[in-house]
Amino acid sequence: MRRFIYLVQIYREYVLLAFLIAISLALFPFNDNPQIKQLRAYSLAGLGLLHEPVTLLTETASLRAENERLRRANIQLADDVYQLREARLENIRLRRMLQFQERTSYDLVPARVVGQSMDPVRRTITLSAGKKHGIREHMPIVTDGGLVGRIIITAENYSIGQVLLNRDFRTSAKVERTRVDGILQWDGASGLILNNVAKTLDVNEGDVVVTSEYSNVFPAGIYIGVVSRVNIIPGRVTKDIRTQPGTDFSRLEEVFIVLYTADEEKVALEERVEQR
Repeated sequence: MRRFIYLVQIYREYVLLAFLIAISLALFPFNDNPQIKQLRAYSLAGLGLLHEPVTLLTETASLRAENERLRRANIQLADDVYQLREARLENIRLRRMLQFQERTSYDLVPARVVGQSMDPVRRTITLSAGKKHGIREHMPIVTDGGLVGRIIITAENYSIGQVLLNRDFRTSAKVERTRVDGILQWDGASGLILNNVAKTLDVNEGDVVVTSEYSNVFPAGIYIGVVSRVNIIPGRVTKDIRTQPGTDFSRLEEVFIVLYTADEEKVALEERVEQR
């Protein structure tokens, strides 16, 4: 309090001036002098002119803040919609995979596709299951759409699979209806070729192609795809049989690894014959 009184004494002229200005402003609206009235009118007009740009600036700042808030909310809503759509699609995929797992007789290990090679002719996929899950080399990879490929490399927690659309892929296959056997390989595009089928044998468009019991990698009867075209080429003793795989490799996200290995005794015996 003493400090306040001391400051008032030092600046008493300024304090008195401020007090008198405040009294003048308070009495200003009640003065009926014509000059004062005119001054009051000019003052009000000036305040009106100042009010509009000030209000505009305030509203502009408010609109910018509101637009930013709405933009952020829109981004959040778009992300929420995307997440819901992804969850719904994943639920559909997993439901199909579960149904496939329930109706198959094989022991299956589910895995997610966590990577894939960019080599267009040696396509491979990296899977989220490895040795600790019981995965070994040459085990088949399947989906509810059919055969995907086989395991070629394993680590503790991951493995790499070679898919059907790979120029190094070969397997024995057969036409389910007529039991006609052939060697299945990639056609260099998005389909497969069933080779070594004599043109006298019965194979038609729409026939189902499955793995053969002659394969040293896959168990017999795994669905591969359907015959999409059969061509007879003059001068050749075999048919040109094009097969459309049942798996959509462009949308491969979840797969199953079949806990199956070929009979080692059978494989060793056949290898001995080939070496002779």
